Amino acid sequence: MAPLIGMIFGALLGVIVAKRKGGNRLDMAQYGGSFAILFGLVGLFVAIYIARTVSGV
Repeated sequence: MAPLIGMIFGALLGVIVAKRKGGNRLDMAQYGGSFAILFGLVGLFVAIYIARTVSGV
């Protein structure tokens, strides 16, 4: 669940950053995709950490 939330949040944040920099639709798509991948990976590591902590491994 954390990776999905991270990807959605990252995509929205990327679009906002691109808009503030005066980018067009392709810039917004690129920033949104890049931020979604980055935040999705961060969410994946958070989910792995939580799962390992809860299971006690």
